[in-house]
Amino acid sequence: QVQLVESGGGLVQAGGSLRLSCAASGSIFSIKTMGWYRQAPGKQRELVAAITSGGSTNYADSVKGRFTISLDNAKNTVYLQMNSLKPEDTAVYYCKVEGVYIDYIPFGSWGQGTQVTVSS
Repeated sequence: QVQLVESGGGLVQAGGSLRLSCAASGSIFSIKTMGWYRQAPGKQRELVAAITSGGSTNYADSVKGRFTISLDNAKNTVYLQMNSLKPEDTAVYYCKVEGVYIDYIPFGSWGQGTQVTVSS
């Protein structure tokens, strides 16, 4: 079992900043990738940013230059620094982790989601 604890969501004005964090714990042998997805009302869940344990990153075009993802491997914690926020960034943000359990079985787990609301 893997537990994901997300924090950092909230309400911010356009142009403001928020920092999301997601800590993974449990029977983890290693983590391959951690990432953030978001889902706005009436829309499909989409990738925002992802990072591998080696530090390779991938961003959605809509957030490039504004959002930065980082990973603390020692803490199994991923961060998403969100700057220059826009109303269209409003969504529930979900953390996702992919890795291997201590019995070497691969896993993928989602967090419970955290609301980000950007007012105009």
